[in-house]
Amino acid sequence: MSFSDTDLERYARHIVLREVGGVGQMKLKAAKVLVVGAGGLGSPVILYLAAAGVGTIGIADFDAVTLSNLQRQIAHRTGDIGRLKTDSAADAAKAINPHVEVVKHAVKLEPGNAEALIAGYDIVADGSDNFDTRFLVADSCHFAGKTLVSAAVSEFSGQLATFKPQGRPCYRCFIPEPPPRGTARPCTETGVLGAAAGVMGTLQALEIIKEITGAGKSLHGHLLIYEALETRFRSVVLKPDPACPLCGINSRLARASRVQI
Repeated sequence: MSFSDTDLERYARHIVLREVGGVGQMKLKAAKVLVVGAGGLGSPVILYLAAAGVGTIGIADFDAVTLSNLQRQIAHRTGDIGRLKTDSAADAAKAINPHVEVVKHAVKLEPGNAEALIAGYDIVADGSDNFDTRFLVADSCHFAGKTLVSAAVSEFSGQLATFKPQGRPCYRCFIPEPPPRGTARPCTETGVLGAAAGVMGTLQALEIIKEITGAGKSLHGHLLIYEALETRFRSVVLKPDPACPLCGINSRLARASRVQI
């Protein structure tokens, strides 16, 4: 694998970075990242990964673009309304960088297909908008041995964390079980500031690039919290939970007992 003259010009600002360089850019070119959800979080992730030269970007989303999406889901345009988000997001990524491969998975993630889909990628970016999918993705990444970079946004705040399969804590050390159905209000009820979703999705893309290239310090073991109205970031240490149902001493979760969606 080598760089063409076009590659050298396109990625020049990466290559001159000491922490990335040609070696890091080659790692990006070889990497395969699955983005779960092409919405407010997934949109900037997809676009920045494409711009960065990540070789293969998978997009998993079964929804179609609606007018209300456009306030925050920047991978889609007014003319995309009614199209599958996988199609419009793939077009946006290829418009930025035609040299990346974009794989469209216009399916709903379920216990029967999640782990097999995730197994084909190196890193998973979870930008889904419901706890059932989040837990399914987290559990599947754990069993498939894949790094998970998970982001969430609500109203004016967001959270970001990285979970590595070879090290604890896992996602369930952070949140052991999904909240009871009906207790977590969707953004259709609470609202979400579009730019706040953009901040979290951009940070998510940044952490993925760091994981691929090895640049900087991993976010693993920490939860980054962003509060837009106060313009404040803070970091919280996530500790392994000995009683974690997934990675704890007496783990009770096996492949057959994952959360259903």
